[in-house]
Amino acid sequence: MRGEASRVADRESRDSFAAKLRASGDDAWQIGDELFGITCTLDHNPRLQRALTDPGRPVADKVKLLNELIGGKVQPMTMEIMTDLVSRSWSRAYDIDNATEDFAVDAMMYQADKDGVTLRVSIELAELQSALLNLPVVRADLSNSDSPIQARYDLLHALIGNEDFSKITVRLATHSTRNPRNRRYLQTIQWLINKFSRHMGESMVTVTTAAPLTDAQSERLAQIYSKKVGRPVHIHSVVDETVMGGMRIQMGDEVTDNTVVAQLQNLKRTVKAGTND
Repeated sequence: MRGEASRVADRESRDSFAAKLRASGDDAWQIGDELFGITCTLDHNPRLQRALTDPGRPVADKVKLLNELIGGKVQPMTMEIMTDLVSRSWSRAYDIDNATEDFAVDAMMYQADKDGVTLRVSIELAELQSALLNLPVVRADLSNSDSPIQARYDLLHALIGNEDFSKITVRLATHSTRNPRNRRYLQTIQWLINKFSRHMGESMVTVTTAAPLTDAQSERLAQIYSKKVGRPVHIHSVVDETVMGGMRIQMGDEVTDNTVVAQLQNLKRTVKAGTND
């Protein structure tokens, strides 16, 4: 969890650049790509993190170091963003990495807006998440930072296969495995889904059932959750025969599991607790 200084620095910096990023057109893709690369560099260089966030170091020195690292190699706005970040106060050195990643995702969302694929990217991320639900070994391999980067990259693209995913979806999914950032792969994908949902004012509700939802069920669930959150929602249906029946509904971090398998597990725990008594 970030400290107060870092939360303020992240939010104020991103707010100050929102309009510029939105207006950057096709440059948003490259800006986001460069910021993902910088995030990875910072993650693997704690000394660099500390040098760029040291409160006792003059801002001019930090900007000079930044220029030595990326000056003339990145988009002007990428340099502006990083200059702004190193001039702010941070609770912990590595929080600047989180802020840089947040900016990278913001840039990709604005590129998605320009391309008219924001909802598509959110749905594709949910489809990727669904595909991995029953592949625990693949999920573990994608999250394993000790595994060679190229091996993780190849595994992801073998999983995606010939799916006609947006280049933005592919870049986000690639970042999630090439630079796990001490997170589980599915955790990162859910985080991205949530960010896209908030960005477009729509929530992604994932409904897992043993058989496909009917149109009437999807419409009813959309009405219920739209009323609950006060904005439109998109119902993403996942079919998983192992749940046996009922529904598992996830919206962000909130999960309601009324599947048969969950009820059986609860019953088993209750019986076991009664036996122990």
